[in-house]
Amino acid sequence: MIPIKTFVSERRAANLLAQVRWRNGVYCPRCRAESVIRYGSYRVFQRYLCKNCDRTFNDQTGTVFEHSKVALRKWFFAVYAYIRFNTSLRQLDVEIDVSYKTIYRRVQRFLRALDAPRPQLEGPVEIDELYVKAGLKGRERDRPSRSRGLSTRGRGSYDQDKPPVFLLADRGSGDRYVLPAKAADESTIRLLLADRKKESLTVYTDGFRAYDPLDEDDEFDREYVVHGDGEYVDGDVHVNTCESHGSLARSWLSPHRGVSKDKLTPYLRAFQLRRRVYRKPGKEALKAILETAL
Repeated sequence: MIPIKTFVSERRAANLLAQVRWRNGVYCPRCRAESVIRYGSYRVFQRYLCKNCDRTFNDQTGTVFEHSKVALRKWFFAVYAYIRFNTSLRQLDVEIDVSYKTIYRRVQRFLRALDAPRPQLEGPVEIDELYVKAGLKGRERDRPSRSRGLSTRGRGSYDQDKPPVFLLADRGSGDRYVLPAKAADESTIRLLLADRKKESLTVYTDGFRAYDPLDEDDEFDREYVVHGDGEYVDGDVHVNTCESHGSLARSWLSPHRGVSKDKLTPYLRAFQLRRRVYRKPGKEALKAILETAL
């Protein structure tokens, strides 16, 4: 479950970084040329010379781990523990003996580097939404600190500090998607369902009225259950998979004690990455985590 050897050896960590970083071949991170040669070493990292732009670089150049005095093995442990076990940044501060601010900046940099999910829906597709209390955190120049509303009850929007998060469960491919949005309206729903492999897509929803326009569109075959009437399952028609996934998303956000709404997207991308590596063994999971950001 835990690739201990990688976390105790800087050279092993450097070798793993090179393996993942150059999995499609070595190229210059500045001019993207592939005409590079080995050019000595930088600490435990291989150094290269680009014959096109005549500049040198190493395995860390251009990655989220460059320009750091902290050992690479510590950053690997921090990223792995954060994604695999949802370890809080305060706990990582204690585990790797690095200041909270340093960990926060580097983890945020890693989260921003994660690829956005690109749904390619096969169908049938369940779609549901949840609402997350996420306002503005911290102090901005010439403004009061922690200007958070968080008073909206029920359904909300991004401006009301309660942005919606849509959950898609593609029964055809088995994929799950967690996608934050500014508002839960028809245009957002159509945008989420736009990338599909079939012209007509079967969609299972609840009775939320924002899904009603799908009934009049030939591109969708909508079937739904009305939770307000005590109807939760009607044969294959239900959104239970989405609701289950939504409960896991809430649990993921809970240890971080209130996520700012402008950072909600990276946190949910990290959650989606965690679900992707959930059943993988330790070293394979670490490689998959690094591949998403390198």
